[in-house]
This record gives sequence, structure tokens and C-alpha cells, in this order.
Amino acid sequence: MTDAPDQPRDPSPAAAPTVVLATRNRGKVREILELFGRAGLRLHLINIDQIAPAVELREDRDTFEGNALDKARQASVATGTPALADDSGLEVDALGGAPGVWSARYAGEPCDDDRNNEKLLRELAAHPEGPRTARYRCVAAFVDAARGLELSCAGACEGLILGAPRGDGGFGYDPLFYVPSRGRTMAELDLADKNGLSHRGAAFTALAGVLAAQGILT
Repeated sequence: MTDAPDQPRDPSPAAAPTVVLATRNRGKVREILELFGRAGLRLHLINIDQIAPAVELREDRDTFEGNALDKARQASVATGTPALADDSGLEVDALGGAPGVWSARYAGEPCDDDRNNEKLLRELAAHPEGPRTARYRCVAAFVDAARGLELSCAGACEGLILGAPRGDGGFGYDPLFYVPSRGRTMAELDLADKNGLSHRGAAFTALAGVLAAQGILT
């Protein structure tokens, strides 16, 4: 079973392997915990702020894979433990794939979901005849710097961008991202359903499968 990141654990030889989550996004933490719990991997997942709160998780690459691997490397080197990270974002066809890797910072720093969503709607208003099709993309990464081990897996989820937000769950662009197969936005889905179809769910489920198959965390 996957442990919650704020629960202490007895560091005995029989304890589950400790893995640090290289994210400060609490929404992502909840989703990743649920995903690895579902996968059945026996891990003790802890948040980066519990073990190395001063570490800066830089995101200055121009690809999701580059950012995900960089964040996992930074966390693994700083803490001396294996690390998990992801980078994800929204690609809107009418905007030529924007905001892409800049999704979290689309409206500038500091990151703010409401301002990002407002900017997205403003940009789309300038392209009224453009398609509303879009996709979430995610790359999940695992790095064990001590062993020189790096893995990554990708996932995607297709949808449409609505003209106004719906739902109060999730985070990021979820209130605007409509999933036709569910007839709801991501923000209207419960966590288990969202993880079952989302880009992050696909990426981390694939990564968990690779870790389990190779016995990396046993």
C-alpha cells in the first residue's frame, strides 16, 4: 500500500522503499498517491517539502520530458533518495499548441490557476472560428541518482475547451477541459474516475508498471 506523504514510517529494514515526490502542487500529490496505491506498489511516498524544503525545482526545458526528468534529478540528488516527478500541460489546437510547457505559468508568475484560465479564454476569444479541441499531455519520470537510473513514460487525454468553467474539483485547466466520453469537465469527475482516463493517470500507471516489472523498488 502507498503511504500518505505526511505520515511517519518506521525506518526498519522491512519498511517500504522511500521515494520523494518532486512537486509542490498538492493536487498532483493527491493524484499520484491514488495512482500508485491503485498500482499496488509498496512505497513510502514523501513530499519534497518534508525532506528538502529549500530545493528549487527548476522547469526551464522546452519539453515535458526534459522538465520531468530535471525535477526528478534535482530531488534525487538533493535528498539521496529515488524521486518521482512529472511535467504536464495543455495543448490547444486553435492556439497552435499553446500554452504547452508554459501551462502552469501561462499568465505569469506566481502561478495562478484562475488567471491562467482567464487568459486561455481571452486568447480563444480572439480565434472564434478556431477548433475547441485540445489535449492534456504528461510525462512521468523516476530517477535514482545513486544508481544512475532514469525512466520516463508519457500519457495524453483528448478533450474540448469550454467557454466557461464547470466544476470545483481538480486543478489547473480542469474546469474548462471537457471530456466527451464522460459528458463532464475534469473538474466534475471524482479522483478515481479522473485518474482512470487522465494524461497523468496514463503516464504514472505506465511508469508504475515499468517499476514493478523490473523490480526496481523491491
